[in-house]
Amino acid sequence: MTRRICLFLHRWIGLLLAGFLLVVGLTGSLLAFFPELERAINPEFYPVQSSGQRLSAGELAERVEARLPEARVNALYLVGNQGATMAVVSPRKDPQTGQPFSLGFDQIYLDPYTGDELARRMRGVISHGVTNLMQFLYRLHWGLALDKTGIWILGIAALLWTIDCFTSFYLTLPSRARRGSTAATPVAPARSFWARWKPAWLVKTNASTYRLNFDLHRAGGLWLWGVLLVFAWSSVYMNLWDTVYTHTTRLVFTYHEPWTDLPLLEKPLDQPRIGWREANRIGERLMDEQAKAHGFVVEEPVTLRLDRTRGVYTYFVRSSRDIQDKRGRTRVFFDADDGSLKLVLLPTGQFSGNTVTSWLIALHDANVFGLPYRIFVSALGLVIAMLSVTGVYIWWKKRKARSLSWQRRNSPSAAASADA
Repeated sequence: MTRRICLFLHRWIGLLLAGFLLVVGLTGSLLAFFPELERAINPEFYPVQSSGQRLSAGELAERVEARLPEARVNALYLVGNQGATMAVVSPRKDPQTGQPFSLGFDQIYLDPYTGDELARRMRGVISHGVTNLMQFLYRLHWGLALDKTGIWILGIAALLWTIDCFTSFYLTLPSRARRGSTAATPVAPARSFWARWKPAWLVKTNASTYRLNFDLHRAGGLWLWGVLLVFAWSSVYMNLWDTVYTHTTRLVFTYHEPWTDLPLLEKPLDQPRIGWREANRIGERLMDEQAKAHGFVVEEPVTLRLDRTRGVYTYFVRSSRDIQDKRGRTRVFFDADDGSLKLVLLPTGQFSGNTVTSWLIALHDANVFGLPYRIFVSALGLVIAMLSVTGVYIWWKKRKARSLSWQRRNSPSAAASADA
């Protein structure tokens, strides 16, 4: 009965997810090399390296707002984050009409040494041309390019994928060995568990097309089972971070994030009392204090962000507590009106749930273990696509066989033979 239930779940979850996994597998294969491909497509986003002093995130944000009074900055990403210095902006309200200005862009790329504007674009809008190709693939991978609706759809798909990891693993296990024998029905001695499980790990290359697809589907999923589970559950984090992932993680680990510890304001903050330049100074000071208190070393600033829904600035740095090859998730949160410290989150060594989450993010983003792991993740995306295609093929062949069998049993000749 357990096997039948697992087979039912695996079949229908697999069919339901096949298209989604095909999309995320193929896009993920390219996104493993996002920085390199983005730089190749948009070299104008990356200024010539200089030995001069880079401007701080706060200075850059203030220059953008001074240059574009109809826009407001929500975050400033520095060179250390994704290879390019970028301001994320949104429109202010037109005081005459009360409606937001029409900007036509939400990202501004900057020269980190001079603050000069290099380029503008609307993130991930493929109709704006090839400049948005990698960002569009990212939107497709994360939310089917459907924004919140797509994020929820792929979040539910990731949850089902996580469940399917366990049902599919169970189905690879061999059936129980037959016990005992009688004089009338002697049986050969039962083989060991490992001997009976061994065929599930192998692929017969000289077999029929159906058997080859079956072996690739079963053995491919089995050899990579642990990695597939990591990617399935980390996908739950990526899309259902503040619901399913948070509640599940808190059942097992100590886990803190801004959505668990910092309340939402009744009304989003439009204009904080603390400006960007002062926020940068406060962030640096608070981070230095926390580095001394927690015993870590600040390596480089990464991001300065304003969360208007909670009324806090977040100052990101890369520190000795980070495990990622690039970027950083060592964070301090402070009040955007009075500068008081609200929350400190370290990627490792502080809360067990945050440490686990940091590893999940780094593994999913191919941002750990250097180039070999990135190549592996790129190949894994193709394997996920292969598992989806072979799974559908196996279902189609079995369905076709069942249909032919039913037709033979119910054909006129079969009925006549039964009457005779």
